[in-house]
Parts: sequence; structure tokens; C-alpha cells
Amino acid sequence: MSATVKVWDPLVRIFHWSLVLSFTVAWISADEWDDLHLWSGYAAAALIAFRLVWGLFGPRYARFRQFVASPSTILGYLNDMLNGREKRYLGHNPAGGAMIIVLLLALIGVSITGWMYTTTMFWGEEWVEDLHEAFANLLLFLVGLHIVGVIFSGIRHHENLVRAMITGRKRAPEPGDVT
Repeated sequence: MSATVKVWDPLVRIFHWSLVLSFTVAWISADEWDDLHLWSGYAAAALIAFRLVWGLFGPRYARFRQFVASPSTILGYLNDMLNGREKRYLGHNPAGGAMIIVLLLALIGVSITGWMYTTTMFWGEEWVEDLHEAFANLLLFLVGLHIVGVIFSGIRHHENLVRAMITGRKRAPEPGDVT
């Protein structure tokens, strides 16, 4: 068995799987179980607030500065990926980092519009409900894209990224890997 190194700390992993759970519950409970939908949405919003703080002050691979890349770096990585020459990243690769930012923004959007709909000012406003639903549908698409990216990257670099997000450990860096 090859050597592994610690990459993702317990709080990043707990955040990730808790967000998966809260989004899933919110999605399933929409239109059927209002209280459950509301509280799972609040849980997701609280998790996002935590992740924003942890992205500034957490350990190395949790920090935004470690995985947020410029548009040119992201496009270069995607081009390398299409040509089968992308480098393996110990943390998130540039495409994965971009996905995290887009997911966070969409989650913030769905959280804000969901909260707005509970206020007196916006209660019953169809555009708020439509926007909330649009963000939720966008999130479902993004989650699917995220899963495809995880599978693709895992196959390409011969590692189980789901297991890594459970254990926090990935294969030790090799020559040419980006740490």
C-alpha cells in the first residue's frame, strides 16, 4: 500500500458531509414538509457561514488561497485535462476550486432567497420563490457536475476521492504533483 498524507482536516470533512445531508433533506422536503425544509435550509446556511470563516482561518488545504485560482489558471487546467496532461493536485485542483466557489455562491443564493421568503416583506412574492427554486435547480446540476468531476479526477489520478473526503488522507505526493 502506498504512503498517504493528511490533506483535509476533520472540520472540512464534517462540513462537506453535513452539507450533503442538509441539501439532500432540503431538496427532498421541498413542498412537502415545510418545517423540515426550513430547518435543513438553516442548517445549510450555518454550514456555509462556518465554511467561509474556515476558508480564511482554517488549515492549509481548507483555505481559499490554497485552491482559488485565476480564470487563466482554471482554463489552462481544463485545457490540460482535455488533452490528458493535467497535473495531480494534493488539495483541490483549479477546476475543483472553481467548483467550490460556484457551489458556495449558489448555496448563498438559495439560502438568502429561502430566508427572504420567510420574511413579511417577501412572503408570497412569486419572484423570490422562483429565484429560490432556480438556485436549488442550479445546485442540483452543479452537484451532478461535481460528482462527475470527482469520479473523472479519481479515475485519471488513480485515487478514491470519496474515501479521501472521509478519511482526510490522499496518496502521498509524487514528482510532478502540485502540493
